This record gives sequence, C-alpha cells and structure tokens, in this order.
Amino acid sequence: MQPQAFYQVVADDFAAVDGIIRDQLTSRVPLVEKIGDYITSAGGKRLRPLLVLLSGNALGLKGDQLRLLAAIIEFLHTSTLLHDDVVDMSGMRRGRSTANALWGNAPSVLVGDFLYARSFEMMVALGSMPVMRIISQATRVIAEGEVLQLSKVRDASTTEEVYMEVIRGKTAMLFEASTHSAATLAGASDEQCEALRQFGDNLGIAFQLVDDLLDYQGDAETLGKNVGDDLAEGKPTLPLIYTMREGTAEQAALVRKAIQKGGIEDLESIRSAVQASGALDYTARLARDYADRAIACLELIPASPYRDALVELSRFAVARTH
Repeated sequence: MQPQAFYQVVADDFAAVDGIIRDQLTSRVPLVEKIGDYITSAGGKRLRPLLVLLSGNALGLKGDQLRLLAAIIEFLHTSTLLHDDVVDMSGMRRGRSTANALWGNAPSVLVGDFLYARSFEMMVALGSMPVMRIISQATRVIAEGEVLQLSKVRDASTTEEVYMEVIRGKTAMLFEASTHSAATLAGASDEQCEALRQFGDNLGIAFQLVDDLLDYQGDAETLGKNVGDDLAEGKPTLPLIYTMREGTAEQAALVRKAIQKGGIEDLESIRSAVQASGALDYTARLARDYADRAIACLELIPASPYRDALVELSRFAVARTH
C-alpha cells in the first residue's frame, strides 16, 4: 500500500474534515484567520486525523461525528506546533518559514491559544463526555511532556528512560488520544478501546524515534526542517544518549560537550559519532519494534481495508525519510 493509499480509503472523510477546519478557522480578528490558515495549509501529513478516521471506520463508525473528532484532533495538534516553534525558536517547519518567524512569537502563541480553545468548543458540540475526558487528559500529558523536555535541555545526564517518558508525553499521547477517542466514540468494547489506545501509543513512539533518527541522517530539503535542530537546542535525544552510553570515551565526550553547549558547530562530527557508535541502528531497531507492537494490537479489530491501512501506516512510519 502506497502512502497515498492510507488516505484514499477515507478520502471523502478527509475532504469533509478539511471543510470543517476551514469553517472553524473563522474569526472576527483577521490575523487569527491569516496565521491559522497559514499553519493548517502547510501540507503536513495530518496523521492524527487520519488515525481518527481509520480507527473509527475500522469499528464501523462513519459520518459527521467522526469527522468532527478528526478536526478537533488536528486543531489540538496545530496549536501545539505553534507553541512548540516559539519554545524551540524554530525558523523552519514543513519546508517553509514558521509562523513565529513571519509574525513573531506573541501572535503565534495567541493563535495557538485560539486553536486550542476552538477545539474545546468543537468537543462540546461533539457532546461525548468520555471523549472529552480522553482528550482533556491527553492535552495535560502533552503539556507535561513538553515541560519535561524543556527541563532536560542541555542535560547530558538524561537517561533513555526519561527520554522515553518525554516522547510518550509530547508525541505518542496525541496519537493515543486519536485512536482511543475514535474507538470510544464508536462504542467499541473495552478490549477494542484498550487495543487501539495501545496501538496509538506504540505507533506514536515509533514515529518520534524515527523523527529523532532523521535529525542525524537526513537533509534539510528532504526533512522540511533544519538538520541538527535537536542538537542546536541541546536536546538529548536517543541517538545522543546511546552514543554517550555505548560509544567510545572520545565519542561520549564530544556528544556530552555538544549537548551542554548547544549549537551545531560540531554537527558533522556528532553525526559521524552517532553513526559509528551504532546509535542510529539501535534507534531504528527500537522504532521497528514499537511499530511491530502497534500492529500486534490490531488483532482485536475486525479485518477491513481500514485495518489494513493502519497496518501499512505503521510500516510506513518507520520506513519514511521525512
């Protein structure tokens, strides 16, 4: 199944979700619409609303409620992107300038707040207290994950265990909320809801592991962001943590110094060190392991083209180059 085939099986739903997003971006303040439209039209993968649509359809749920849930999840994700780019001082995302680079930090943060608030208005319209519970808890965990990551910036003593806690919060949680809320809205059994919750968690971890891997073996044009961004910000991601733990004393010292200092002056030396230490291979293997765990969670879901798409999406997530 080609990447576009994941979307093809829910193409009508996806088109409807795009319409909901456009409608819900309306504001009496023109700058809100301008920035909101800029960030939502950036051409991202929209994996999280895709997960909502595929999970719901796999359990027999179709129609406006599922589409509204997909739009809610995308608004939440987009609000976190606006905030993250300000926190990380990022100048490039998805191959073009970030909103904060164009309009400044204050408008970006405030429009992120607008999208966050709008998503909760949409949740009220959805009218499902169990879904609201899942999503509201997820937003708290995501915020905690981001703060935990911030507290570990330039901390070369960060362990793999803490790193996994960070990515489970800041990335995997919204994947998990996407699949779990769709299953809950579909009225699935407790066992199916738990299976899809775990599927989203495992897939989200796999996805972030590959993201962190690509920061050291991709290129800016392919990635749509600057290579070495994590290193520039002093973020101790798994390739760096592994190199400090398993690499030579020289490799470990080089990485430790780079994390503590921040910046990308030694980027090429760091890339060579993480490659030579086996860190990239280790990260890739771990990502594949989590993708396999995700696929195993789908055994409780009835066979259908939607379940097949979830399986292939899991494989694509760890085979991608951007």
